[in-house]
Amino acid sequence: MLNTPMARRGMITAPHHLASQAGLSVLREGGNAIEAAIAAAAALGVVYPHMNGLGGDGFWLIAEPGKPPVSIDGSGAAGAKVDIDLFRAAKLKAMPAKGPLAANTVAGTVSGWQAALDISAHWGGGMPLERLFEDAIHYARQGFAVSSHQAACTVRNLAALRKAPGFADLFLNRNKAPVAGTLMTLPALADTLERLASVGLDDFYRGEVGRAITDDLKAAGSPLRAEDLARHRGMRRRPLSLALPSGTLFNTAPPTQGLASLILLGVFQRLGVERADDFAWVHGLVEATKKAYRVRDAHVTDPHRMSVHATTYLTDPMLDALAEEIDPAQAAPWPQRGMDGDTVWLGVIDGQGRAVSYIQSLFHAFGSGVTLPATGLVWHNRGFSFSLDPDHRNALEPRRKPFHTLSPALARLKDGRTMVWGSMGGDSQPQIQAQLFTRAVLFGQGAQAAVSAPRFALGRALDGAPPGGLLLENRFDPALVKELSKAGHDIQMTGDFDAALGHAGMIIRRADGTLEGAADPRADGSVAGW
Repeated sequence: MLNTPMARRGMITAPHHLASQAGLSVLREGGNAIEAAIAAAAALGVVYPHMNGLGGDGFWLIAEPGKPPVSIDGSGAAGAKVDIDLFRAAKLKAMPAKGPLAANTVAGTVSGWQAALDISAHWGGGMPLERLFEDAIHYARQGFAVSSHQAACTVRNLAALRKAPGFADLFLNRNKAPVAGTLMTLPALADTLERLASVGLDDFYRGEVGRAITDDLKAAGSPLRAEDLARHRGMRRRPLSLALPSGTLFNTAPPTQGLASLILLGVFQRLGVERADDFAWVHGLVEATKKAYRVRDAHVTDPHRMSVHATTYLTDPMLDALAEEIDPAQAAPWPQRGMDGDTVWLGVIDGQGRAVSYIQSLFHAFGSGVTLPATGLVWHNRGFSFSLDPDHRNALEPRRKPFHTLSPALARLKDGRTMVWGSMGGDSQPQIQAQLFTRAVLFGQGAQAAVSAPRFALGRALDGAPPGGLLLENRFDPALVKELSKAGHDIQMTGDFDAALGHAGMIIRRADGTLEGAADPRADGSVAGW
């Protein structure tokens, strides 16, 4: 579908249609954009359990008309007893992706929800958690159909997930991956949501739910302890911003890669590209990506450990210099493999123009795989981004935050439009954001056409392929593919609407209040408006 859905009173887009409906029902009952986003996020934690949940992290961008946008950092730090010696003692040379030792950072999603609700209260929001969690609790208790994406992710990671404490009991059927369409229930997760709705979200960190979490984590072999959860808080922060001729772009600050998203578009804007889908567009975005990622990889980490402020790299002289380094005809070397990530992005804009761009994640499929029987939570593995090299920019240290690929986007355009957009895709998120923005804003494509259009990603290698390749969907013109290959890009082709190239979405609010939305055909989502 290339037609863009439109509405006037509120709109939400999410990568699962049941989550979109959960958010829309809140909007229709008078809830605001934050309340709708939390209802959708809770539902996604149930019906897309391989991608996200209460046991992960999340980041928000929130914009109210006439006021500066606000960012919320709902991410957790490594535990107080999580250090390099712990992993060396286990004879590990790198951070593990699965298992108890991969469950080494606090889950910040729920704290981010609370910080967002604090803002919602200033808007006059007061919808109770019992209502916001209503759909999520229903699907957890009564069941939901396993998506094809969940089934495929389970199969792909089955060998490691089978070994993770508690996983097989909840997510496998006689030790085998569930078939798409199978009914799945998560009763312990339903109980957890009901408990939080009854006593408040703080209970996740400093109450009965928190005690159940830390008891199960300890029993599974995780190094996290009760004091790690007890000291955690979500944080309201100032987002990064970049002024372009079309308007001002916003993204999240370190420890996220939001800086790379802004650098990429700032550099690309200077290349003078005039249209999408030709050589100059693809080559320009790919080469701008390389410049942005080199800055990111050299500097972005826990903000308390950064020696240079992120805004340094968003100045005109810096972006001009990076753009001047790009050869318009030849690809620069790029031997790196991109970082995977299974994530959900959702966007909401309500009838008053209040906008939310929100992303939450377990990082890899099912995170660490560690499943907590008392609460039904799957714990994330964001600590995989740490290094066991003490001289690395993201070296593991107790109570340090790991680097995050999560980076929701928001823009205020000079023509009066507000836009929220984003995608899952791990390392590829800045690239996907840039493709959507350039298509929709710079070159005037409709929202749904921009999201449905063929995509590419640098470093998103297929299984067994060498790192550093440029993955393209096969809907690109063969003549363009040949031209890119001749310029030195290591081309790898994939099929139509490949989920490896993200689950994206977008909502645009025009100056007259009309809302335009898009959902990705690569996912299970929909746009819901009224």
